[in-house]
Amino acid sequence: MRPHLQDDPTIAAQKDDDGFLTATAVEQSLGYKLRLAQILAYRSFEEQMTDYGVAPRYLGLLGLVSENPGQAQNRLADSVGLQKSSLVTILDRLERDGILERRASDQDRRAKTVWLTDSGERVVAELFRHAKAHDARMATGISDDRLADVMAALDAMIANLRGLSD
Repeated sequence: MRPHLQDDPTIAAQKDDDGFLTATAVEQSLGYKLRLAQILAYRSFEEQMTDYGVAPRYLGLLGLVSENPGQAQNRLADSVGLQKSSLVTILDRLERDGILERRASDQDRRAKTVWLTDSGERVVAELFRHAKAHDARMATGISDDRLADVMAALDAMIANLRGLSD
């Protein structure tokens, strides 16, 4: 018979002083902490960016397009870790919103390349300005050296995970 999670004191949910439930064993999982930080960061950033439609959700992708104009859709999908079909849905929406446009590739007319529109360039610049301020708020109380260590560790984890999917 399988024990119930609530019977295990290391996993049992409890209420802390702030009223949030915690699951102590799960909280020590790196994946859990990364995901929780991502959810909270994403939510607070999007709540501040309601005037920009869906663009804030795809700022990483838009930043890649801004820095690498004219890239093929499949290269962008690989860079952001998305399935090509998922990327197409996102690009459809951003194109409909006037943020980017797709053009036939000069090398392969069947392939599409991705470019920001003039409006998209302005939106991305504004979003990056807000993102920089948001990052500063998230890092409040963390020294520059410690933050650099966090960023280096995250870069290493990303490289490790990309290697796992090859």
